[in-house]
This record gives sequence, C-alpha cells and structure tokens, in this order.
Amino acid sequence: MKVYSAQDIRNIAIAGHSGSGKTTLAEALIYKAGASDRLGATADGNTVCDYDPEEIKRKASLSTALASVEYNGVKINLLDAPGLFDFEADMREAIYASDTVLITVSGKSGVKVGTKKAYKAAREMGKASLFVVTKADDPDANFYNVLTDLKTEFGPTVCPVIVPVIKDRQVISYVNLIEMKCYKYNEKGEVTETDMPTAEISEKMEYRLDGLVAAFSEAVAETDEALMEKFFEGEAFTSEELVKGLHNGMNSGIITPVICSSDITMGGIDMLLKEIKLLFPSPADSAPSIAYKGDDMLEVPYDDTKDAAGFVFKTVADPFVGKMSFIKVMRGVMKSNTEYTDTTAGNTEKLGKLYTLCGKKQTEISEAHAGDICVAVKIGAQTNDTLCAGEALEFEKIKFARPCYKVAVKAKSQGDESKISTGFARIMEEDPSISFYQDPQTNEFILAGAGEQHLEVAAAKLKSKFGTDITLAPSKIAYRETIRRKCKVQGKHKKQSGGHGQYGDVWIEFEPCVSDELVFEERVFGGAVPKNFFPAVEKGLQECMQKGVLAGCPVTGVKAILVDGSYHPVDSSEMAFKTAASIAFKEGMKQADPTILEPIGSLKVTVPNDNTGDVMGDLNKRRGRVLGMNPAEEKGMTVIEAEVPEREMQTFATQLRQITRGMGSFEFDFVRYEQLPSNLVSEVILSLND
Repeated sequence: MKVYSAQDIRNIAIAGHSGSGKTTLAEALIYKAGASDRLGATADGNTVCDYDPEEIKRKASLSTALASVEYNGVKINLLDAPGLFDFEADMREAIYASDTVLITVSGKSGVKVGTKKAYKAAREMGKASLFVVTKADDPDANFYNVLTDLKTEFGPTVCPVIVPVIKDRQVISYVNLIEMKCYKYNEKGEVTETDMPTAEISEKMEYRLDGLVAAFSEAVAETDEALMEKFFEGEAFTSEELVKGLHNGMNSGIITPVICSSDITMGGIDMLLKEIKLLFPSPADSAPSIAYKGDDMLEVPYDDTKDAAGFVFKTVADPFVGKMSFIKVMRGVMKSNTEYTDTTAGNTEKLGKLYTLCGKKQTEISEAHAGDICVAVKIGAQTNDTLCAGEALEFEKIKFARPCYKVAVKAKSQGDESKISTGFARIMEEDPSISFYQDPQTNEFILAGAGEQHLEVAAAKLKSKFGTDITLAPSKIAYRETIRRKCKVQGKHKKQSGGHGQYGDVWIEFEPCVSDELVFEERVFGGAVPKNFFPAVEKGLQECMQKGVLAGCPVTGVKAILVDGSYHPVDSSEMAFKTAASIAFKEGMKQADPTILEPIGSLKVTVPNDNTGDVMGDLNKRRGRVLGMNPAEEKGMTVIEAEVPEREMQTFATQLRQITRGMGSFEFDFVRYEQLPSNLVSEVILSLND
C-alpha cells in the first residue's frame, strides 16, 4: 500500500444501533473497493471486520475493527464500531480517530437509541456525520418514514442525497440528487443508468422528488452567501457547486447527508464510495487536534512537515501477535524502526514494524503520514498515550464511562488466581472501560464494566486468549456490625495445667461511638491490671473487631474502656490478658444490642425527562432517598440525586437500561454505613452464615 498524504485520506467510523447493518455496510464497501474477493455475511461469520472467535459466535461486533482500503486515489480507513451499549467505549475510540462518523439507520426500525448515541458522540467530538439508511430492499422498510424521523430527531441539518424509487413496496432504482441521475441494480450488484422516475413508474415519486431537490438545494445554499443569493434568484446549482456546498456543510456540521443503500443488490454502495471522496472531509480539512504542552493548550494541525506525533486510540491484546497499538498520526510522519517519546508514561518507545490492517490481514508499511492510521506491535504504550518526536505534547484523551456493573470472579481451578490477574491486566489494556481489582472489604476479586454482556465477553476472552476459566457471581456486600447500647462485662481467663498457669481478668465497658476503628481507653485504678498488660488487652480487642458475633462481619463504632480487673504475679501473661479481652468482647457484643450496618452510596443518575417518574419509582422500591432533581447539561435529560443502599444496586444497571432503553447512565459512590432495617437482619445473617 502506497503512502498517502492528509488530503488523500478519509477516516470513517461506522457507528449506530445494534443490528442496523454496520458490519454489512463495511463489508460491502470493502468488497466494492476491491479489497476483498468475496462478500461476507455476519450470519455466516465470514466478514472482514468481525473476525474474532467471540464475534463470530455471537454474530455481533464486540470491538472496533480497522479496514483500510484504496479507492480511486484515496485511502479509506474504515473503523467498524460495535453497536451494543456495553461496548460504547469502542465506539468512542473509533469516533475519536475518525474525521467522519457514518451512522447506519435500519430502514425497517428507524431511529433508535444507538443512532442518537452515535450522533451525540460525533457532535461532542466535533466530527462530520452522515446517515446511511440500510436494508432499503426489505419489504418492511420505509425510507421516507425514516427520513422524516431523522429530520424530527436531528433537525434541519438532515439532507437527503441518494434516495430510493419505490414501486409496490420494492426499490426499483436510486436517484442521486447531486447528479440528478437515476440508477438501477441487478441481483449481482451491477449498475446501469435509467430514466428519472415519473408518475407512471411511481405515483408519489415525481412530486416527492421536487420537494427533495428543493430541500437539498436550500441546505446547500446555507453553506455560502453566494450560493444563497443564487438560490433566492431561482437558479439551479451546478454539480460542482452542490459537491462543494455539501463538503463544506459536512465539515462545518451544517449538513448531515442521508444516503440509501441495499444489503442484497448493494444498491447505492458505489455512489457512497464516490461521495466518500467528494464529500467527506479529509484530515487536512478537519479542525486541528487539541494537545497540551504543560498547562498550555495548543491546536495541532495535520502537517507532514512538523515533528511526528501520534495518539494511541486503541489497544488489542493478541496472544499470538502480541499487543497491537492503533495509532492515529496527528502530525508529521511516523516511521518504522524509530524511537519516540511516550510523553504520557515518560519513557521511550521504539516502533519496530508498522502495519495497516484490513480486518485481520496485515500489510507492512515503512511510514504513515499525518492524518493516517497505523498499527505498531509489542510496544508498551497504552490507550490514550501520546508518542512524540521533538517537543513533548499530550493530546486530549478519550473519555470513557466509569464501570457501573460489577460481579465477583472465582477461578474454576485452584491456583489460577495469578493467571486471572495477568489475563485481566491484558484485557484492561484492550478495554479501558473494564476494571479488575480485589475488594479490600470482602477480599473478593471484582470485575466491573458497562453491563452483564460486557463482563461475559471479558470472561470468554480470558478463556479463549489466556486459557483461564472463571465463574461470575454476584459480589458480596461489605456489611458491618456494631452495638446500640452501653454495657459492662467481665472477661476472665484462668487455666492450670501443671507448672505456670494462665490468668487474666478484665472488666471492660463497651459503648457505641462514631469511629470506624476501635476506640480504646483505660481507667484502671490502684494497679488492678498492670500497665504492661494494657497493649495485650487492646490487641485482643482489635483482633476481635475483625469478626462480629451476628454474622462474622467486621465491627465498627465501638468504644472499649478497661475499668478494672485482677492479675496473678506468676500466672498472668500478655497472652492470658489478650484472651481475657477476647472473652469480654464477645460477651459484651451480645449484651450491647448488636446489629448489622449496610453500606449506603450516593447516586447520580442521568435519565431522559420522560423517564424521571419511572426511575424515581424504582429507586423508592430500592429503599432509596431521592435528594433532588436538576436539569442535565444535555437537552431533554435530568439528573436525579439520591442515596441508596448498595445491597439494592446490584440489578440497577440492567433495570435502568430497560426503563430508559439505554439512554440512562449513573455514577454510584460509597458515602457511609447505616443500620440495616430490622426486617432484613435475619435474612442477611442467614446468607452470610451459609
């Protein structure tokens, strides 16, 4: 593959709702561009982009795949992103590295949550966007209803460019509104020009076409004053003016074109490839990237003549090839067998061989110019790291959502714990939205991510890539025990077994207090307990704090005052007094009205305005206390603040997704412990003692 400069590169993220035809569209583009000699299908598991065994098994994209193709003098880097909500982090990586986001919308089901999320992410990152209405040839598809939905949801920027001609619920041809020409496709995907539609061909199309052309021309006129003047004078635009207006409109976010395509006949695919070159902004057209030099913010244009700088936007942990780092060249020319400074980690990285990918097929390249995407293998850089030659820069990082769903991880085979930790460390390099750690309260290994499917896929990858099998189970709640009233008890340890015996006798007052740790005091008078035994008494109490009398949970909020006792000049020892303190603690806990404490967290949940009532009702069922509601930064969304027991949050992520259809998100942080309601105490004790 030859070297391309910024103006001859198109970086395109393909995003959208799950099942809207992203991978199928990518496959059609790859095939039509001549980079593949067959047209694969997701159902058959033989597409270029879904090559991972887990993707083939589930028949869905689980990770962003890169497919670089050459077409008509342009290098097109396709980034096929997953549409499943659990893998939104991959979608954000793909959009970050792109200049245009191609959003697929099913002609059958129309605008969905995934459509909105992809469009929102594109706007948030300042990327041009385009809608492709797929499955146009399905009898249940309705392109013009979907077009109306797009305009209703996303506003007047939506502009049709390639539209279908429909007769008897079948697409018979496609009209390119730029060229004002009509094309039809046979079952082999071969295209021929045909007559523009008339009332005889499709009774609705003739007058509909006039309206589409008028709307199309008005959208183009908005991009330039001279074009606006020409539009008002009633003059028709030339093809060159239309192309230039659309190109500028896409680049500035004024226009979001809509193109229709077919899965069966590949109708519209050749026109889409043509528009990619004509309309889609190149890196040279795109806004400069944001970088930081110390505390100073800089704008970095895609310039081949400057010192090289690249950004690692994705990492793949391949057990055979090694770690693969996907790099977008932000400036200059990155070359193989060259050293660069990892300014994020503060070390030096030598890039050995560089590759461009088409799915799993690797093609070695010697260099990659500004705006291009390349892959380096076996380097230490992580996702979100910046590699530089010359001045030290750090590019703006990709923002990932915090993990909100967690489970406990258990090895199926003893002794696999170290393998699990090593494997998940590699998987976390690949997916920054996953975390794996040992809970210091329960000592369980915890795997956290975006949802149930996310963690199931992570477990499957651990088995397939690193040969370690695990089970996932609900995580334990870190309950505590405490006391609710004051008591005074004796702890006496006396044992005679020949020779020196053991003797320790203490009187200790226990009372509730506000402290996570044991508060120990001594008020012994007259030397009833020698001072040299005080540390042993405290140590005995501290050890008992690790396990309460109700359910064996750690104890908190206890103050112990040593008030009296007795000793034997020969038989008393530190061990005897430590044991006596333990006896006193266990008896004192029983007499001081012990109870269970549960962890309470602060919840901030962002939901669509229409779903606030349902979410608040759900929080009430979870014993939550709603503290207030505020408008979110995003239009049409509300932030609900509440305090909720952690015990009730284990299924909240799944329930929130169902209520809001995937539009809701939340953050949950521990704040304090509170007394568990009495009707739940026996249930918790039974579950912890199983």
